[in-house]
Amino acid sequence: MSLGAFASTSGPRPPQLGELLVVGFEGLEADASLLDFLARESISGVILFRRNVRDAAQVARLVRRLREAAPRLLVGIDEEGGKVRRLSADFTTFPSMDLLGRIGSEELVRELARAMAVELRAIGVNWDYAPVLDVHSNAANPIIGTRAFSSDPAVVARLGAAFIETLQAAGVAACGKHFPGHGDTSLDSHLALPAVEVAREVLEARELVPFRAAVRAGLASMMTAHVRYPSLDAERTATLSPTILGGLLRGELGFGGVVVTDDLEMRAVADHATPEALAVASLQAGADVLLACKSREVQERVLAGVRAGLAAGAVSEERLAESVARVRALAERFAIDPAAVDEPSAVAAAGLARPLVERIETLARA
Repeated sequence: MSLGAFASTSGPRPPQLGELLVVGFEGLEADASLLDFLARESISGVILFRRNVRDAAQVARLVRRLREAAPRLLVGIDEEGGKVRRLSADFTTFPSMDLLGRIGSEELVRELARAMAVELRAIGVNWDYAPVLDVHSNAANPIIGTRAFSSDPAVVARLGAAFIETLQAAGVAACGKHFPGHGDTSLDSHLALPAVEVAREVLEARELVPFRAAVRAGLASMMTAHVRYPSLDAERTATLSPTILGGLLRGELGFGGVVVTDDLEMRAVADHATPEALAVASLQAGADVLLACKSREVQERVLAGVRAGLAAGAVSEERLAESVARVRALAERFAIDPAAVDEPSAVAAAGLARPLVERIETLARA
């Protein structure tokens, strides 16, 4: 992508900047305002929540409409299994990852990831914000818990890599989270700013083990943690830290995929800076995609912040071009033809993995 990609030929609001943004929205349908926003700003992706899903037929119609308007769109979802799932009851209710961790079978994890990809692809979803690669090391943690495979870093690393490899081979991009580890916190970053107050040596031996394995497994994307790690960066949260995202993740771990922020509307960061400032700081730190999950006002302000940062020289054209190139490569690798998303196929695929879940639950009870 040339340096002229962000030139002023398209006016003061270059649409390419929207390729750095993934947005959430309200409702079961793609209204004219949403479709106009996606097209006008060249938004790279949308994220679906339970508020967007009634059943398989409805969500397939919704996603097909989105893809018809923006054929290269990345459609993401938090479908982890267990307590974090966004799909309706007609889809398979996948178990929590700690259940698979207790069983310890890579083959079962691969079966589950393959089955999950089938149901997601059938409704046009090509990006799953999973797996959780956090190590559940703090029993008082209010947000991770059963979302993690295990309290053993080696188990999380082994099963996480199996999940990633299989999900991606089946056509859905994986997103490891929450880098560099949300497992040893006692606060929920949706509500406050947590900190992991341990030495770098502890992080190396515990938190970073699964993330290193995920990078080796070819992980396509990584989500940042809105968490402070004083032993890595005394001043900034991970999402806003060049030391953590640039130095550690890109440099030491050698990660070359897409780095996506956790939701910039979460209070861990939103209570401390404006959307405009968060957008610029995240990009300066090394993020490629800015996630704004609900408010159109916040989404517009994030874009305004990027434009202002570019105009002021706080973020360079070259830096933004690198991120757009990564996002485009992700979209091309996991592309879905809008014509392939139809209601009968979605309805037929929904719930196909229920026998697998029953088998997993039986093994867990044994």
